[in-house]
Amino acid sequence: MSVLPFPSFLDDVKEKGLRRALYEGINSLVERFTAGMNVQDLREALRGETPSRKPNPRLQPHADGFWLHMRPSYFHKSVTGLYPEFRLGWLSTYFVFFETITGIFLMVWYTPSPQVAYANMLAIMANVPLGQFMRDLHRLGAEAMVLIVTLHMLRTFFTASYKKPREFTWFTGVILLALTMFLSFSGYLLPWDQLALWAVTIGASMVEAAPPEVVGTNLNLLLRGGPEIGANGLLRFYLLHVLAVPALLFVFLGVHYYKVVVHGHSLPPKEENIGEDTAKRVPLDKRVYFIPDILTSEIMWIAVTSLVLVVLVTWFFHAPLESHADPQVTPLGTTAPWYFLWIQGALKLGDKVFWGIIFPTIYVGILAVFPYVDVAPSRRWAHRRIQLSFAFVMITLTVILSYMGLSEFGVVTSADSEIINEMVKEPAHNHMGHIRPVPYDELRAGMYTTRQYEASAGEEAEVVAAFNEEIENGELPTGGTTLLSYLETSAHLPITTLNFTVLPNDGSELYHVVEEFTHMIDGRANELPNGWGGVIITDVQQGLKRIDVLIVWQDYENVNGRPVLDDQGQPQLVVDENGEPVWRVNAQHIFIHENSQYFAAPGT
Repeated sequence: MSVLPFPSFLDDVKEKGLRRALYEGINSLVERFTAGMNVQDLREALRGETPSRKPNPRLQPHADGFWLHMRPSYFHKSVTGLYPEFRLGWLSTYFVFFETITGIFLMVWYTPSPQVAYANMLAIMANVPLGQFMRDLHRLGAEAMVLIVTLHMLRTFFTASYKKPREFTWFTGVILLALTMFLSFSGYLLPWDQLALWAVTIGASMVEAAPPEVVGTNLNLLLRGGPEIGANGLLRFYLLHVLAVPALLFVFLGVHYYKVVVHGHSLPPKEENIGEDTAKRVPLDKRVYFIPDILTSEIMWIAVTSLVLVVLVTWFFHAPLESHADPQVTPLGTTAPWYFLWIQGALKLGDKVFWGIIFPTIYVGILAVFPYVDVAPSRRWAHRRIQLSFAFVMITLTVILSYMGLSEFGVVTSADSEIINEMVKEPAHNHMGHIRPVPYDELRAGMYTTRQYEASAGEEAEVVAAFNEEIENGELPTGGTTLLSYLETSAHLPITTLNFTVLPNDGSELYHVVEEFTHMIDGRANELPNGWGGVIITDVQQGLKRIDVLIVWQDYENVNGRPVLDDQGQPQLVVDENGEPVWRVNAQHIFIHENSQYFAAPGT
């Protein structure tokens, strides 16, 4: 008799023996965990054998279990391959949980405050075990999630799977797409670097255009938490990203899955009679059971997708992190995230109220109500020429507008600004300015000019000496101000004299950087006539250097920033009242500490 008031494992061992008692205990545990399948059922399923028990135990987890009650117990054979399902819906769901898990990991080490958010990002990347790996996975997963959900919607449209009775399923899918894009957008601000601040500033400014003005102004204040994005704005975006938007996403994901189970996966259009929907009537010989065929297939897709993500973030992709957010400095070529470029491109067409608010609303509204407008019974491509043409027009329009949203389109940036930006650019998207990766030991204090590279071999010193004399006697157009005075007052350059020296051609990276600087200026000769560049390196204090990059060129006549050319194709130069050429100067500086490490990311 048992000493316990209930049968114990020891009683089973005494009665049945250790082996039998252990097997039955494991079998009972597995059956409870799988809501109906025991060890033998699992073994038969994994081997692809026909179930030996009746009724089919592989259907039990769908009826009594928690995890599988939202999944069909069997599928039609026609929807289990690459066409027409493509497994995009399953991958979309996978990325929801993938982003949740990686996001929780990052959330543990992050504080939504402008004072510490950027420092948290540096700590995650440098001090937290696998911190950068998880951040890269989270960022890449967010981009992939937007892409996969978009492709899933396109597949649904092209196979007309939105038709009756699945109109509301499509509608929830459009909501999920919008939530996915906003979820990724709301996370853009959290690193609190320049890229995050200004990309979100562009996106948030679109809300301000909502009519009437009082509504747009208050919506903008509600989203930003103030006139400018600061502590309140960062906290609001954080709460949206980790709480409000994910909650809505999971709710509509549940509704979407429920509707898919209710109506079934639509068959390929050619396999159904026009106007019929036979997805729920699956003949026995056409059934493919979820366990084991679909389950193992979905596990395979998860494994392959995860492997691709890991390979990409290990060798090819790293989430960018620029310098600390500074609302006083606008980076060159700032754009919204790529999935909002079409709105930014539309804004370049005119009125921000129409193109920034009304047009996107109409665009998304058409997608949402399309199934209720397209009530034709046929799903076959030959009978849907108008609908498919409309889809291709929408895709083409989106691509064109996205291209227009790039910083290069419709925005004229002077050649001098572009070249200087290329020289001193902050690290972003695995790209940085040419100066930053130069080893600290090679940044020898001195003044170097691109004129050196115009000399023949062995004559560099003579050319640079003659150039120094020319600079000493030359003047700029600003009231006779010398170049040195200009650099002291406008660029705040801490020098008392200009004396360019020759860079030794010893294979150093600095030599090649200044040489590349020369090629960039020569390549824009029409916009920088008679232009030359300089790199001035100054020792500010022990272990800290200041690098000034400057470009000097003759001013020219221009229209909308483009040079006016003469009959010989040369820019028409500007002269003052004395007939002397007018010179212009642009300069920018950066500081580099000896402990700084700037280098290209692995695989780039």
